[in-house]
Amino acid sequence: MAAIDNIDACVFDAYGTLFDVAAAASHCQEELGDKWGPLAQTWRDKQLQYTWLRSLMHEYVPFWQITQDSLDYALAMYGVDDASLRKKLLDIYFELDAYPEVPAVLATLKAGGKKVATLSNGSPDMLNAAVNNAKLDLDAAISVDRVGIYKPDPRIYQLACDDLDVPTSRICFMSSNAWDAWAAANFGFQVVWVNRFGQPPERLPGEIREMISDLNGLPPLLGL
Repeated sequence: MAAIDNIDACVFDAYGTLFDVAAAASHCQEELGDKWGPLAQTWRDKQLQYTWLRSLMHEYVPFWQITQDSLDYALAMYGVDDASLRKKLLDIYFELDAYPEVPAVLATLKAGGKKVATLSNGSPDMLNAAVNNAKLDLDAAISVDRVGIYKPDPRIYQLACDDLDVPTSRICFMSSNAWDAWAAANFGFQVVWVNRFGQPPERLPGEIREMISDLNGLPPLLGL
């Protein structure tokens, strides 16, 4: 028996769930030295903060602009003033590496008759570049850009229902970002939290169905 049944579509967050957000800084370790890890974390933290703050301020800009602004903050914090390195980091981020298990897991889901999509803060050009670079076979790559606000606004999760023509309760949603997982559960999705970094559960509304450490654990939960 599947732990989660009656699922028609599997919808994934992109950054941190399908794609490794630390990959850009990791590929620049030679230039950054021991700063690469802290810089990658600051870049990501500030990137998320800017999505939430801009949403509250009603000052939306595409995620690619937020990605550049947050990188500039991180570079300034760690005293890195190198225009060519900045360009290299952004070029890599535009086509981030997928986690190793992602292509095979998505193929298994598709073979099992599930619709497969990503629902992301990423701007359409970023999503398309990353998906194409990783050669992922998706039914849809859905961006918040159409609404002009960032997760966890409920209107974003509704996009997946509308685009895939699947009821809320028959969508299984995966995110490694705990705040995103809880928000999606609160919206009504069947949520599997991909807890890649061993974090504690959030204290937020919403009930998570299952927790896995990477996406290899997903197909068995769905009976595939």
